[in-house]
Amino acid sequence: MTQAPERPEASGAPAPDTRRPGELTARELLRWTWRQLTSMRTALVLLLLLALAAVPGSVIPQSGVDALAVSRWKDSHPTLTPIYERLQLFSVYDSTWFAAIYLLLMVSLVGCILPRLRVYLTALRAQPPAAPSRLTRLPDHRVLQVDAAPDVVLDRARAHLRSGRYRLRRDDADPARRHEVAAEKGFLREAGNLLFHASLLIVLVGFAMGGMLGYQGGVIVVQGQTFSNTSSAYDDFDPGSLFGSEDLDPFQFTVDDFTVDWITEGSAFGTARGFNARLSYRDRIGAPQDSYDLRVNHPLTIDSTDVFLIGHGYAPRITVRDAEGNITYSGPTVFLPQDQTFLSFGVVKAPGGSGGAVGLEGLLYPTFALQGGDPTTVFPALGNPLISMSVFTGDLGLDNGVPQSVYALDTDNATQVMQPDDPSKPVRLDLELGETEMLPDGLGSVSFDGVDEWVRIQISKSPGKEIALLGVVLALAGLLGSLFVRPRRVWVRTRDQDGVTMVEVAVLDRSGGADLGEVLDDLAAALSGHPDPVTQGTTGSAASRRDQKEEA
Repeated sequence: MTQAPERPEASGAPAPDTRRPGELTARELLRWTWRQLTSMRTALVLLLLLALAAVPGSVIPQSGVDALAVSRWKDSHPTLTPIYERLQLFSVYDSTWFAAIYLLLMVSLVGCILPRLRVYLTALRAQPPAAPSRLTRLPDHRVLQVDAAPDVVLDRARAHLRSGRYRLRRDDADPARRHEVAAEKGFLREAGNLLFHASLLIVLVGFAMGGMLGYQGGVIVVQGQTFSNTSSAYDDFDPGSLFGSEDLDPFQFTVDDFTVDWITEGSAFGTARGFNARLSYRDRIGAPQDSYDLRVNHPLTIDSTDVFLIGHGYAPRITVRDAEGNITYSGPTVFLPQDQTFLSFGVVKAPGGSGGAVGLEGLLYPTFALQGGDPTTVFPALGNPLISMSVFTGDLGLDNGVPQSVYALDTDNATQVMQPDDPSKPVRLDLELGETEMLPDGLGSVSFDGVDEWVRIQISKSPGKEIALLGVVLALAGLLGSLFVRPRRVWVRTRDQDGVTMVEVAVLDRSGGADLGEVLDDLAAALSGHPDPVTQGTTGSAASRRDQKEEA
């Protein structure tokens, strides 16, 4: 027997699939990834991640909000600082990983909302579904005997359902459905769900606009000084990626006065009850001057910029003179509070006079007292102010062109001044208000002339905050709609049984868990024309089942 030759495969036949089970092509993998990203579960996970990612920005000082607090935190945590910097934890909201979560959430919400919106619009245009063949199989139903013609009963059903804002099915052209009425309502529940998710997208867009088109900055202003709104006047300035210095509102303000209402008795002794900074401001150059009492949580709004009061402290007025009496440094010096008692630290950098540069660093005690031989401050208000400072001379790095912090003294190339009669003990200046002390080695003198107060001001411009607020309001409205609107379907069918009109009524709550007894009672009363309709057989409503149990 000869073997038949194999037939050559047709040139147009598909190649055999050699993929392993479960292996996806590049296109299938992209489709699967897109479906996963745009699922509701992924959107909820990303929303939770965004909330968790914002926690470090509330706990860890942020460079765009308070660069001074960041500097102090780094000094206190030298080990953690490199790790935090690598993770961008000092600028959380500008970090790469926060932006990635933000953008993924926006894409997920858009991909989640659009298909659901298409399905919702299709359902909105569709008619309510026709009545099932056996209404008595539904959990909530009634069978009524009505003394009226079937057409009259159906007209009563339509009128009652229309008054309840149900949407009726149009079956006039279908003879098989002319003895039925089908109605549906509750489409606002899904509209509420869609509105809620769309509002989240609106909130994200509002925050994104504020981040790109706005800015945030901070500045310390001493009482009596004037601040002009230019980028160079800020202590720290964090503009958005699309914000330019020409977008700054041209206002200026002066801190005329600052008062603190301290609690002087009880368990809250030494705690501030309230703060008030009296400002005089102009919203533009040459404009009339206005005044405003700036308080915590009561910002001053100038055009589209908000001015907030977020902190305060003391600025001792210190004068340094050289050996010839020439003033080398004079004025209020900002000291930073170290604790709740407002024990404050600060430095003075006096350029070289006849005896060379002089540097001072030390503490301000607002209400100085000795307790057990140790210096302390017993109250945060100015009761008995005293400054206690160490003295340095030599190269303080003032002329090397390297930027320095005004709150730190570079003593690497400087020498601490020692007491002439005991070279092993450093000089310590302890000056009460109004005192002057001469420095050894012909360095001059230091005077403590008074204490001014300073306020820390945060200034921000957030163009998208109205949009974000609108999103929050819409989210609340959508949430209320999705919680309290119940989608329901109602069917009424009539039949003539030996000259008697029998009516089958059924109600379906699509959200589940509702007690539909009252709905059935109202509908039955409307169909029968009196409040106590005659029912036959077992009713399926929860209320009727309870009544039957009580009668039994």
